[in-house]
Amino acid sequence: MRIVVHDRRFRSCLDLEAVEMGLRSALHRAAAAGLTQLLKFPEPEADQRQVACPCGRSAFYVELRSKTVLTVVGAAVARRPYYLCPHCQEGQFPVDVELDIERSQNSPGVRRMLAVVGGDTSFEHGREQMKVLADLEVTAKAVERTAEAIGADIAQREQQQIQRAVQLDLPVVVGEMIPILHIQMDATGIPVVKAETTGRQGKTDEQPARTREVKLGCVFTQTTWDEEGYPIRDSGSTTYTGAIETAEQFGKRIYLEAWKRGWSRAETKVVLGDGAEWIWNIADQHFPGAIQIVDLYHARQHLWELARKLYPNQEIKQKRWVMVQKHKLDGGKIEKLVRGLRSIESPNVELVEEIRTEANYFEKNAHRMRYPEFRRQHLFVGSGVIEAGCKTVIGSRAKQSGMFWTVRGANAIIALRCCRISGRFEDYWETRRA
Repeated sequence: MRIVVHDRRFRSCLDLEAVEMGLRSALHRAAAAGLTQLLKFPEPEADQRQVACPCGRSAFYVELRSKTVLTVVGAAVARRPYYLCPHCQEGQFPVDVELDIERSQNSPGVRRMLAVVGGDTSFEHGREQMKVLADLEVTAKAVERTAEAIGADIAQREQQQIQRAVQLDLPVVVGEMIPILHIQMDATGIPVVKAETTGRQGKTDEQPARTREVKLGCVFTQTTWDEEGYPIRDSGSTTYTGAIETAEQFGKRIYLEAWKRGWSRAETKVVLGDGAEWIWNIADQHFPGAIQIVDLYHARQHLWELARKLYPNQEIKQKRWVMVQKHKLDGGKIEKLVRGLRSIESPNVELVEEIRTEANYFEKNAHRMRYPEFRRQHLFVGSGVIEAGCKTVIGSRAKQSGMFWTVRGANAIIALRCCRISGRFEDYWETRRA
């Protein structure tokens, strides 16, 4: 400070950024020195020089040993007792367990910071953020390992909860009745390393797959609607869960999420998605009795795709045809729409098959397309929430240029992001050592 004050006297201006950064570094060094003194543990008393060993025998005090730990204020040195078991020759540092630095060179505070930046952005960018924002030198690999380790722990805890749910060992979630509870599901592909696509067929014939599908689900509540009757999602009520896994596994995952959000207390229950078969299989199996709704805009897209095949390179005819069919769809007159599709004739065998497929699609989902009825109940008929989730929760982190994931690494980061975006990370951090 004396140097800063002296320099200020002889300068007409002050380089505030340089001063504040210098002061921060100085304060960090002072704090790290204080932590080093705090982490100097004394030799144990004579009656405390023996601790239990995992092998069932006893480990005995040997000496004090030092360990450098990166903390939120910089590197500090911990000097703590070391115990050795003469039977299995395994050593241990009980203080490391107490301080939560066992098998880690980073303090709990630093690991939480690494998890946050590693879950939000690329590991290299996370390394840069740690330097700029916290004045801590870490490697991109340290960001990666820490973020994935914490994400894997979150995922493991979720699997334990899922297993309890399978065994019908779920706690009763008490609270007020929920007017309307929505579940939405969707899927999006992320790029993976070559080993993760072995034997998998790509979207193009004879081309190997380059992505793996992430299934994502969200749960949110709805209490009100606007003056025109359109539903309003309750602010801050959306939570997410997702992973690269089979539909059967995901069904258990989204069921657990819905249960935690008060599925048993919901007066009106809604499952909304696109036309994917796996979504409705999950809805039938895990959410019987719920109102099922096909995303209106996805259904309209089916009409547009068929229009382009019926009238290739004829944009005006495409628009006219879709306008007529869309009126039937939006009005919930699905049977009339299906009859109209089945009446279309064409000498093109492939086109006839395409028309038949689309007619079957609308016929099979007719009970999920009663849009006027759903609107009268002030329910969502669009899956915009989960589509946005696919972009913000998954795409913005896992689909950046040059990224290729392992399934294990991707699932760890997905678990971490869902936990944070759902507002549960602080609760996890408080209970993770329990």
